[in-house]
Amino acid sequence: MATMTDTKQILTPDQIADADLTGWKDKGDHIVASFDTGDFATGLKLVNLIGASAEEANHHPDITLTYGQVDVALSSHDVGGLTVRDVRLARVINDHVQGLNLS
Repeated sequence: MATMTDTKQILTPDQIADADLTGWKDKGDHIVASFDTGDFATGLKLVNLIGASAEEANHHPDITLTYGQVDVALSSHDVGGLTVRDVRLARVINDHVQGLNLS
């Protein structure tokens, strides 16, 4: 059984659900979220914040920036699924979104 402290263990669907990641959808081997930014400049600010946090965590999401929206997908590619690293980064991203007053 994967624990929420073992960074290499794939989490179960129940563990992902129990993580209560507001705005994130479990897609099996990855989680996704879309954030309405209202304009390109704000989206770019969010992408830059996510990028800095990803570098700090050495865990890199897939990010799509379009006018008024940022889409993010998280997965631990090295183990082929979702780990506590994804949960942690999703929470940090949600904090950035909240800090920018986005949805």
